[in-house]
Formats: sequence, structure tokens, C-alpha cells
Amino acid sequence: QVQLVESGGGLVQPGGSLRLSCVASGFTFSSSALNWYRRAPGKEREFVAGITSASGATNYADSVKGRFTISRDNAKNTVYLQMSSLKPEDTAVYYCNAFAKVWAAYNNYWGQGTQVTVSS
Repeated sequence: QVQLVESGGGLVQPGGSLRLSCVASGFTFSSSALNWYRRAPGKEREFVAGITSASGATNYADSVKGRFTISRDNAKNTVYLQMSSLKPEDTAVYYCNAFAKVWAAYNNYWGQGTQVTVSS
């Protein structure tokens, strides 16, 4: 059974930092691409950052480039999102996503989300 469990969300002031973590199980973590998405109130879910399985190459939404960093620790089956210089518009529920192969089929898997609120 695939599980993705996010943590690290909370309330932070503008300009502050947070680090989100996502612990995964139920699939071969090191072979899977991993992403962070977010959904702000009244908006569609949007891509935030991604990291590949092979080279560890990363890509980011324009809105977070230079402020957010995605990384992975294959030994801990964990993907991180380091968020700095946070803005009120970063307020959203953040979701961990894995594109993973389970029983010979690739599928998207999602965590339950963690709330990030940026406010003074």
C-alpha cells in the first residue's frame, strides 16, 4: 500500500521559512519522480516543484524559483521542500506527489496535504 505522509506545515510570518517533509512507503522510492503541489483557497491545484529519480534534476514553478528548494533522501524515503522568503500568496495546502511504479503500472499517488499559512 502506497503512503505519502507530509509534515512541517504551519503558520509563518511573511519573509519566514518552513521545511516540509514527505515520508513515502509502498513503492521503490529511489526509482520514482517526486513532486510538490499546492492548492490555495478558491484556486486549482498547481505544480510547485519536482525532482527526478535518476539524476535528481529539479524544476520549479516560476512563482517559487529562487525561494523554494526540493530535495530527496533516498536512504530515508523522504522528499523535502525548503521554503524561504515566504509570501502571503504562498498560503495553501501543500501536497506530496509520487509518480511510481507499483505492480508493473505507473500511477500518481498523493499525500493528505499539510497546511501552510503565511500571515502577520
